[in-house]
Amino acid sequence: MTGTSCSIQYGELAINLKNTRIKYFYQLIASHMSILLIAFLILSILFVRYVDDFAYNEKAEELEAYGSQIIKELEHTRPGKDLQSFVSILKAQNISFIVFDQESRILYPVSGSFPPVELTTEEWNVIERGETLIVNRDVERFELSVTFVAMPYFENGQLAGGVLLASPISGVSEMIAELNKTLVTTILIALAIALLLSLGLSKLHVSRIEHMRKATSMISEGHYDVNLPESNFDEFGDLAHDFNKMAVKLQQSNEEIDRLENRRRQFMADVSHEMRTPLTTIAGIMEGLRNNMIEEDQREKGIRLASEETKRLMRLVNENLDYEKIRSNQVTLTKEEIEADELLEIIQEQLYLQAKEKGDQIIIRTNPGDMIYGDMDRLIQILMNIVKNAIQFTDNGTITISTHSKQNQMEITIVDDGAGIDVEEMDLVWRRFYKADLSRGSGQFGLGLSIVKQLVTLHDGEIHVESQKGQGTKFAIQLPHKK
Repeated sequence: MTGTSCSIQYGELAINLKNTRIKYFYQLIASHMSILLIAFLILSILFVRYVDDFAYNEKAEELEAYGSQIIKELEHTRPGKDLQSFVSILKAQNISFIVFDQESRILYPVSGSFPPVELTTEEWNVIERGETLIVNRDVERFELSVTFVAMPYFENGQLAGGVLLASPISGVSEMIAELNKTLVTTILIALAIALLLSLGLSKLHVSRIEHMRKATSMISEGHYDVNLPESNFDEFGDLAHDFNKMAVKLQQSNEEIDRLENRRRQFMADVSHEMRTPLTTIAGIMEGLRNNMIEEDQREKGIRLASEETKRLMRLVNENLDYEKIRSNQVTLTKEEIEADELLEIIQEQLYLQAKEKGDQIIIRTNPGDMIYGDMDRLIQILMNIVKNAIQFTDNGTITISTHSKQNQMEITIVDDGAGIDVEEMDLVWRRFYKADLSRGSGQFGLGLSIVKQLVTLHDGEIHVESQKGQGTKFAIQLPHKK
């Protein structure tokens, strides 16, 4: 049970730690202060160490300089003769000295309070090599902590003894302690100033992040008209620039989605409207035939009418499928050079009877050698749609199809002298299900010209329409020559 209880407690502690959140503002301050503290500690330790070594080295060099002067006197006289002059000078600077021989016996001063000094074997080896012995801190051989220097002197090339100079390190320690106190005060003041700067910078960064968070929340709620202040100062400015670009693209995407949704709704409404009439007609005829409500002599006419309406529905479905294939680039063109008169004669022959019913005449005008570069089947589809549209709105008139070869393109024109189109409606004829004359209840669904424009664009060509109400319409198609 005890093991289970500990496991539960550890699990709860882990969950609590996991759910603990520390604000970015405090994280910034903590990171700034921790870095400054570590830097100050390292610099303080190095600085104190440097000053400590510098102070002791200065003291050792001072002792070594006095020792060199004493040795020079020893080389010219016996110990005790002219060394008294050094005593007063060194005493004023709290420095004591002795002269000793090879047996560590004190030669000068003969009597005094200076305790006997016992050098270790390693220290004697340094002196015997003719080198200067420097000990910065010694608390074992003296009554207080001192810095001492032992320097050898020679007589006739032989080691005669040495000179030892010692000075208490209390003064140096007091100086270092005062320096440490000043350093701590300086560090505290610097940390206080750094804390104020860290607070200001942290608030600045957190406020910029807060602006981005609010902008993100607005976008998540569907409000894309947000704009963050941009700058080239740091990465926050670059992030704001990228965020604004993202917001603009999301706004454009949202508008495009709205447009597509509106088009979908309009499309469904148009399709429903266009299908309702033939379906109603077919349903009425079938109901009449089933209940023998149609006279015998009218049945053939009713069946023919139902067949025509069925064909209209099939054509509507096929044209919609064809239109979507063209829009989604699922149509592949097989281009070739086609003789213009051959292509136009096909259109003339296939629409002869339909034009005759309206009292119209289709005239072809081409120049010898005119060649049209494109997909044969799709070019026939383009011209059939345009000419059918011309026949629909032309009674007892003329429809002229002609070609004109230019430097870089072939122009095909279809001109009729029919009802024409209002100027306000000129740009609307390319929309799906748009009818140039809504007062007419029969004819094309308005989808053909939409397909025409898409197919011409797929041929890298252009199509234009010119018309005036009551004076006919002209369609001009420009297709590039084969390169």
